[in-house]
Amino acid sequence: MALLAACSKPADIPAGETLAIPVESSAFVDLDGVTTALGGAPKLAPGLTFLGGMELSSPEPLFGAFSSIRFRDKERFLGVFDTGYFIEGRITRDGTGRLAGLSDVRLAPLLDADGRISPSKYLVDAESLALDGDRAYVGFEQRHRVVAYSPVSDLGQARPSAPLPLPFDVTRLRSNGGIEALVLSPTASPLAGALLALSEKSVDENGNNYAGILSGPLQGEFRVKPHDGFEITDGAFLPDGDLLLLERRFSIATGVGMRLRRIAGATIRPGAVVDGEIIFEADNRSQIDNMEGMDAIVAEDGSIHLIVVSDDNHSILQRTLMLEFRLAN
Repeated sequence: MALLAACSKPADIPAGETLAIPVESSAFVDLDGVTTALGGAPKLAPGLTFLGGMELSSPEPLFGAFSSIRFRDKERFLGVFDTGYFIEGRITRDGTGRLAGLSDVRLAPLLDADGRISPSKYLVDAESLALDGDRAYVGFEQRHRVVAYSPVSDLGQARPSAPLPLPFDVTRLRSNGGIEALVLSPTASPLAGALLALSEKSVDENGNNYAGILSGPLQGEFRVKPHDGFEITDGAFLPDGDLLLLERRFSIATGVGMRLRRIAGATIRPGAVVDGEIIFEADNRSQIDNMEGMDAIVAEDGSIHLIVVSDDNHSILQRTLMLEFRLAN
């Protein structure tokens, strides 16, 4: 696997190669770091604690547009940008254990089955990711599909499978609101390690989000009930089998909002309309942005750490943030 040097203009990463890039970070510990005339303080359910965060930047213009993140272990991660790139790297921590930065960061273009780079962003608008060993499931919108890339241990060589069958009508998905979350269920749960796909803002005649169980004994479609204009942007299963959803709201009047909602795993089955309790909500007053990616990690003490990242849309008005929360068992 060849490794290229970072440059000061958008890189041209040849197919089959990766690009090493520097990433700079500015850490913060106060979730109420931004004060505006809009909204109030963040709301955290009992047992949920904000641990810290950081703002990330890079001289490499390709950096940004995070859509999803998954952790290989407690430090190493894999993510996708909606501009058609994989990102891999490692989180670093300071002496107190808080997030401090990223290291060993590399980018690689999402290739087609013939190993070619797509000529159009329309074809590689990656919005969701699930990691299963050396295979990564990636969900795309606009040209809606879910494929499996492998081997992701060598991103430069990763190739996609044929699109997976989906249990709902793909033609009902909105072009800019399709499959926004791919999540693998725990193997010990009733879903038995199945892959789930959830849409962002594609709804049925009752206003409920399309979602599906793509594999396993309970394969089929279900729905997710939305609330208050919030839209699904990612999800992660917790060790007990519950599904945690990351949700976002944006309007000119209120700005951006972030929400975490916990869905009881036992309610997820074909034909169901699932809902759950809100365990976190924040708006413009908090250190949040366009939060689009999330994963859950089991820490050494058995608690669950949630790591959430934002999509800056390559806009000077937005930031790439990484936030960390602790969820007690």
